[in-house]
Amino acid sequence: MRELSVAEQRYKAVLAVIGDGRSITEVAASWGISRQTLHTWLSRWEQGGLEALGDRSHRPVRCPHQMDGDLEVAVLEMRRSHPGWGPTRLVHALGRGGFTVSRSGVYRALLRAGLVDPGARRRRAEHWRRWERGRAMELWQMDVVGGIGLVDGTSVKVLTGIDDHSRFCISAHVMPAERTRFVCEGLNAALETYGCPEQVLTDNGKVFTGRFNHPPVEVAFDAILRRNGVEHLLTAPRSPTTTGKIERFHRTLRAELTTGALFDSVAAAQAAIDAWVAHYNHDRPHQSLAMATPAARFTPAPDRAPVTVADRSGPDWVARKVATNGVVCVSWQQVSVGIHRAGERCDVLVGPDTLQFWIGNQLLRTVRRDSTGPVRNKRPLGGSLTKTRAGH
Repeated sequence: MRELSVAEQRYKAVLAVIGDGRSITEVAASWGISRQTLHTWLSRWEQGGLEALGDRSHRPVRCPHQMDGDLEVAVLEMRRSHPGWGPTRLVHALGRGGFTVSRSGVYRALLRAGLVDPGARRRRAEHWRRWERGRAMELWQMDVVGGIGLVDGTSVKVLTGIDDHSRFCISAHVMPAERTRFVCEGLNAALETYGCPEQVLTDNGKVFTGRFNHPPVEVAFDAILRRNGVEHLLTAPRSPTTTGKIERFHRTLRAELTTGALFDSVAAAQAAIDAWVAHYNHDRPHQSLAMATPAARFTPAPDRAPVTVADRSGPDWVARKVATNGVVCVSWQQVSVGIHRAGERCDVLVGPDTLQFWIGNQLLRTVRRDSTGPVRNKRPLGGSLTKTRAGH
């Protein structure tokens, strides 16, 4: 027995009305459909016969929100010219070109063209909020990125740094190798150009910190920050997401400049990166900043000459650790700088007549130097008389 098609089944219901003379209500009840549906079948039969009774697409005949053909062509051409641009960046670029289009409209145009993967789309949680500092110069994120190739087959590295609030690139210093001297040159250049931030965040690389050495030591990068009054923050081990903004900057740098590019020399690489950084800071819209440029949100610190490592490395400078009672001992003198400074490193400038006590860029005290030297058999501070041998 042949199974009837959908159109044939509906035709039998139509014949029950027009051939047998049964009422609409009776036929609809016997077929288990509504009266409106049966009226629709009758209307289709009158307009197109048996073929009109088949299933039709639910797609509307016209859509007032359908993207204009010329606009869709402009979207697809711009995406092919810039494969890394998403809907947000495309909307911004199209708006600068005089087009008005929504982000969802651009996404659907890319989806129809097969240029996006619908399965890869992730919706952000409603409670999600991007972590960032509230104003410029509060925190810099700094790191070293490699993979910058030269034509002779070697590669160089770049000391990178961005301001956490504005995403402004404060450092892109090309280095022949990842060495302390080159890293400190890049840091000093950034401090001289933009001033001193409140904090600097880095990973635990040996060029940045010696806190995990055995025994712990203070590397030059740490010393520069300390002597400029900048707090050095470190990420937790194996936690690259803590410096996520600088890692994302590296991805942008590779995608837009250095991927596959070979430079003639370190100077040529530096010139190319400097030109790209100028574009990134002042011309390129940033999606995390509502398509504003980093320069629009960045304000340098007030002019102040940074203190370099060499400034306090002369023979007249000595370093001391503030005792738990707030006292620093130097040149046979004990001077209090405050118990709240306990455990901090204090730099002392030993002059012919005075002692100056510095922590960072803050001068804590200036006292007259006692040049008489130590006094023997004197009661020490907080202790008893020194015992001599028995019988004396």
